[in-house]
Amino acid sequence: MRSGPGGASAGRAAAAVLVLLAAGCGHLPARHWPWHQRPVPAAAPVHELDISAAAGVASSFPQYWKRNTLVVDLTAASGSGSITLKPADGAAWPVRLAFRVSPGAIGVLEVRADQRLNLPITPAAGKPIDLELTPRMYTSRTPQMSVTWGPISSPAP
Repeated sequence: MRSGPGGASAGRAAAAVLVLLAAGCGHLPARHWPWHQRPVPAAAPVHELDISAAAGVASSFPQYWKRNTLVVDLTAASGSGSITLKPADGAAWPVRLAFRVSPGAIGVLEVRADQRLNLPITPAAGKPIDLELTPRMYTSRTPQMSVTWGPISSPAP
């Protein structure tokens, strides 16, 4: 088959349109492409628990929801210290509660509510980890929770 004089120019025009479309794709916003994953938005800080810090301890420990778990961010904690947690006015204890810590910054985390729990933290530095409390640690009637951290203590000989 032989194309006429108009067929060659139509083919070139179609090729030029394809080249222009392909070149323009890089300038389109990525959210239009179905295979592109949107970045996870940063969690917004919330105020579910009132946190009172001991003297000499940074008083800013943000709280975030991670699915249905309230995470208290203790990554700023280092050395030794303690905080006391209570539900904010008009709020109740969250069903699930976790503490975000930085390995290597503290050695052990102790939580006292209806029960007492010691959580040793691996000394190797790495990404922050979330330590979730067991469901029996506190109830809706627990008046407050005490959280203490410090270096890991070596066993007595």
